[in-house]
Amino acid sequence: MSDSDPKKVKQARLAAIVIFVTAVLWMGLQYIGGRLGLPDRYAFLLDFAALGAFAWALFALFNVWRNSSDG
Repeated sequence: MSDSDPKKVKQARLAAIVIFVTAVLWMGLQYIGGRLGLPDRYAFLLDFAALGAFAWALFALFNVWRNSSDG
């Protein structure tokens, strides 16, 4: 990926930020939920929300890669 296409760079940066923020929030909320003794269904809800965010970021990065290989 070249820096000449700011749209691709912006999309890749957004996906990286989503991955980082999702991972930090997911781990933090899992820890807090365990300390508070929340039911398991809330842990599964957080897991599915994180999975959705990771899937979106993977899809976005795949699109950036596919578009950059086109030239």
